[in-house]
Amino acid sequence: MRNLAALLLAATLAVTGLAACAEPNPKPEAATESLTIETSTGVHGFTVELADTEERRRRGLMFREDLALDAGMLFDFETPRVITMWMRNTPLPLDMIFIDPNGRIVSVAENTVPFSEAIVSSRYPASAVFEVNAGTARRISIKVGDRVSHPLFEGPATPGDG
Repeated sequence: MRNLAALLLAATLAVTGLAACAEPNPKPEAATESLTIETSTGVHGFTVELADTEERRRRGLMFREDLALDAGMLFDFETPRVITMWMRNTPLPLDMIFIDPNGRIVSVAENTVPFSEAIVSSRYPASAVFEVNAGTARRISIKVGDRVSHPLFEGPATPGDG
């Protein structure tokens, strides 16, 4: 009987351990920072998590079930290039905002499809991607050419810079 109890306890611990490993920690691991986007409707502030390591970029917002309206994840790819993303294991629909090294928005992919493995491309060279809740780009009128201010981008983002 003791052997059966020990076996059941071991099986329970094993299943609990597997369940814990099945889904990476969905809570933010990176410190949060501030970011602003200047659009035709004004300056809009966000709290961002910085995905600045390979592991953080790989995990992104996977498994997250909620994201505050004024929050997002900023992916730092450092070197400008055509960036491709996907929505694997991501239950939230997102807007992806592709940004050049000077903080200029080069393209926007609105309302990406949760769990999709379809490639979402920046189409133009970018060094960063800012992911926010789907509908944010439309709500605050984010357009190509708008400016993003964050320490990641070179120089100040001032109106009229071209």
